[in-house]
Amino acid sequence: MTTPRPRGTTETGEHVRRFVLLLLVAGTIVTGIELILLGHVEEFTQWVPLAVLPASLVVLVWHRIDRARRSTRVLQGAMVVCIACGAAGLWFHYTGNAEFELEMYPSLGGWELVRESLSGATPALAPAAMIQIGLLGLIYTYRHPFLDCAPPRVGAAVTSVE
Repeated sequence: MTTPRPRGTTETGEHVRRFVLLLLVAGTIVTGIELILLGHVEEFTQWVPLAVLPASLVVLVWHRIDRARRSTRVLQGAMVVCIACGAAGLWFHYTGNAEFELEMYPSLGGWELVRESLSGATPALAPAAMIQIGLLGLIYTYRHPFLDCAPPRVGAAVTSVE
């Protein structure tokens, strides 16, 4: 016998959701390994993604085991933290590169400073991987059946909203 699917799901939708979850787990693991291999441990701020990624992985495993509303909501929160961490990382990488470029070339400004800062020694756009992980996680949880927020069926009568 097959396990009954939650309301509002299809077999294809479940397969896509499982694949997105697999991508999410893989991206979390690979990004964490990359940060360790790069020695992303010199300052406190560099340790933040090294704490957020394993914590997110624990939440992902918990969600896969528990399969309930609470774990789905905590997963959404973890993904928002990943996005915030990535945005902060973009800021730290970019401003660090800009400060370095201005020390080397004090007259640098405008688009040239932006270009040099984006292509500096610290990969300025690398933290966007954390944003990507967070967005992928939010996509995974979007209208998740465990949240019971499936859209109403076409032609279904709308009852009162409490």
